[in-house]
Parts: sequence; C-alpha cells; structure tokens
Amino acid sequence: MLTRRQVLGLGMQGGMALGATMAAPAIVLAETRRPMITSGVMSGDMLTDRAMIWSRVDRPSRMLLEVADNPEFRGARSLRGPEALPVRDLTAKLDVTGLDGMDTLHYRVRFAALGDHRAISEPVVGQLRLPSEQKRDVRFVWSGDTAGQGWGIDESRGGMTTYETMRQQHPDFFIHSGDTVYADGPLKESVELADGSIWRNRLTPAKSKVAETLDEYRGQHAYNLLDANVRRLNAEVPMLAQWDDHETVNNWYPGEVLDDPRYTETNVSLLSARARRAFLEYMPLRQQPEAPQRIYRRFPYGPGLEVFMLDMRSFRGPNDANQQEDGAALLGRQQVDWLIDSLKRSTATWKVIASDMPVGLMVADGDNAEAVANGDPGRPLGREQEIARLLEAMRDNDIRNVVWLTADVHYTAAHHYAPERAAFKNFRPFWEFVSGPLHAGTFGPNDLDATFGPEVVFQKAPPDGQANLPPSAGYQFFGQVDLDGESEMLTVTLKDAAGNALHKQELTPERG
Repeated sequence: MLTRRQVLGLGMQGGMALGATMAAPAIVLAETRRPMITSGVMSGDMLTDRAMIWSRVDRPSRMLLEVADNPEFRGARSLRGPEALPVRDLTAKLDVTGLDGMDTLHYRVRFAALGDHRAISEPVVGQLRLPSEQKRDVRFVWSGDTAGQGWGIDESRGGMTTYETMRQQHPDFFIHSGDTVYADGPLKESVELADGSIWRNRLTPAKSKVAETLDEYRGQHAYNLLDANVRRLNAEVPMLAQWDDHETVNNWYPGEVLDDPRYTETNVSLLSARARRAFLEYMPLRQQPEAPQRIYRRFPYGPGLEVFMLDMRSFRGPNDANQQEDGAALLGRQQVDWLIDSLKRSTATWKVIASDMPVGLMVADGDNAEAVANGDPGRPLGREQEIARLLEAMRDNDIRNVVWLTADVHYTAAHHYAPERAAFKNFRPFWEFVSGPLHAGTFGPNDLDATFGPEVVFQKAPPDGQANLPPSAGYQFFGQVDLDGESEMLTVTLKDAAGNALHKQELTPERG
C-alpha cells in the first residue's frame, strides 16, 4: 500500500505511468505476503466463561480473533492474540475469557503478518458449545488411537472417516483418550490388504521415520491435521485431549533407555520432553502458570456432569511384573490426592473419569505389565494399590455415580466392576466403557484381571486369529454419552465407524 505522499511523488515523476504502477503490482505483492492458515482451527478446555482457541499459520504472524454469540458475528468482539513464531512451530492459542452466559461461541481466526499488518490471512471460522450452569441435555463422544500401526490418511478411502461420523452426532464436546498420534509408527506409501486392494498412505517427511527431534514430534500432529474429517470436527466440536504412550514411544516410562535400532536417541526422558512440548503446542489445552506442563485436569459441565482427565504416563514407575507388596506408581501420589479431593468437592451428579488406560484389562509390555492389572487375581499389588486407594476413598466419602471411559486396547467393550466378584471389596460398583481405535489397527480382546471384579457385559473385537485390521475392515469404534438434563439418566452407546449402535447401557443415578 502506498501513502498519499508516495502517490503524489510518483504522479509528479511518472505522469500516466502512475496508473500502471498502482493497478496490479501492489495487489500481487499483498497476496504474496498474506499468511495462510495451514491446519484449521481447534477449541477445547471449555468452562462456563472461557475456552481455548487454537490455530497454526505458515509464517510468523499475529493471531487475530473475532468472537460472537451468533454465526453472523453481529456485535462481535475483536481480540488481539499471541504471535505465532517458529519457536512454537507457528502455532498459537488464546484463552478467550468473558464468555459468561453464552451458549454457543462463534469465532473467526485470522493472522496478520509480522511487520506487515495489512497482510492478513483469509479467515477460518469455528464454533463451540459452552457448559451451562443450568440443567440441560448434554451429548459427548470419546475414543482414542489416531493414525497407528501403519494406517495413515488414505484419501481414496475418504481419510479418517470416524471423525466425520462423530461430527454428525452433533456432540457438545469430544474426549480424545490418548494416542493422539503415533510418533513411533512410520508409514509406508502403500500396504497390500488381505483382499488384494492397496491402502495408500499420504506421506510427509515426519511420518516416514520414528520421531526423535522436536520438529519430528511436531510433524506427527501436523500430519493428522491434513485430514479434512479431523479439521471439520475440530472446527465444530471442542476437544478435551489427553496423552498416552504413542505420543512419545510405545509403552514408555520415565527413565527408560530404549533398545530399538530405529532410534539414535535412546533417552526416553529426553524424547518424552520433546513429545510433551509438541503435544502442548498442538492441543487446545490450557496451561496453568503454576504447572505449565501438567496434563491432568478437571472440567465441570453443569449440575449433571464433571469430567476428570487423568495422566497415566508422566508419573509412572518402570514397567515390570507389577506385583510389589508396597505398591508401584502409575498416577503418582500427588495426582491420586488431587483426584480424590476433586471428586469429594464435585457437586455434579455424574463424575466421568477419562482414563488413558483400562482398570481391569491385562495390557502387556513383553513379559511385563503396562497398565493397572498384573494378572494376579488376588489382593491389589503393584500399581493396583493406587486404584484400590482411590476406589476405597470414593466409597468412604460416599462418592456416587462414577463412570470410567478409556481407549488404548483397540476394541470396544462395556465392563461392570462389583465387590462381590472381587478379591478387593472396599469399593462401590462402577462401569468402565472402552472404545477405539479412531483410525488405527484393531486388536483384542484382552484378558481380565479379577482383583476388582470386572465382568464383560459387551465387547466387539476382531475374529480369533486376526489382528492389526485396517480401518477399512470396519472395526473402528467410538463411544457416545447422552445425559438427560431433567432425569439425569446417563446413556452410554458404543458405536462403529459408520455410527451404528453396537451396545447401549442406560444408567440411573444413585441419590444420596
């Protein structure tokens, strides 16, 4: 853009050449300088009066937001967001506050190039529903495990279609239960399937090897955002994200040293630090000043519901036989204390524990135990002692209506836990629902550990002898939860990638 003084100067020097100077070149120059949003928009970590908004751009720029309570953006409020810089892989997120009393937030994101504030990107629009302090119907979905076991984005097959199916359910929010990426699972250009057809992966440099550097971990997240289904869901449905192992490397624990020839860096604590940074950069997760790297957190969602997001990865001890008499860490004492205290203080009718690993399923790491269960049907040992302490505290404090949701094992199931079937009896009965994968290989079913008395009420997994089935085989799953605002009946429905209901469990709240 030329100033008035420059225009006058050109007119005095060039006469009729002025029109040619201003006609196209100034517009073309502005177009080449305009930033471009590369990965859509996302929202998450919503509360009644605030929510996180995320996006990513192709060059150093400043995030600009407009927010309104209507899709036409009448009376919109303009916000000046943070700078998107290479040090954060050109991602930016803003904690938008002052949203009290708003039902649905409509937002519009642009980026202005640094040093050239008139060069502004095309807008990308998103929306999210905020929690209400009043009773109302609520629907949310959950699942986990995205782009794993060699199954990436095959655009000829529609990409990651389970994301689109979840969007079509019109949920209020989405819980991603972990394994948001597979940083340890490089993709091949093509994979021949059992029926003779070819699975063709979209490839990027980051997805062509295991992730080790910070940029390679960032590339894992950027890859998933290439999928149109993922971007559409992200633009309409806020996400509560947690992590598990594959954001770093399979079955990792702090202090581990890898024995894997694919890796030049074998210090897992260093790898997980890089992975955590990439995860926090690419997720709409609110970071607290007092604990900026903390992933466990809680979200009240009206009088009927509160969600507790766990982190079973950051504080665990080594994977071993998991049968220590004096216990072993999985959540860690501080997180268990936080969860017990948060559950005690919750006034919500239903308390949903979003767990990145199941309670009673055997999950192996070679000859060692990877999750809670250890295969010993007797009294709690090893990591089971943390869960026993938690369950006993819930009983002793009369904490009712607790439901566990998880993914991780790549099939779907409904489990009921009851003290009369258990070796450890100091707890109230509860339900655990398993769903996934979103877009990864399908496995299972896993064996149950009897310590807490689980019973399989429903499960769907590949036929015997089949494993790592591709997404095209139809064994991709998510769960849907519906809360009736008046009766507070909670209905959990396990669904497949096409949205077909496989199992429905209606839960009536216990009143104190």
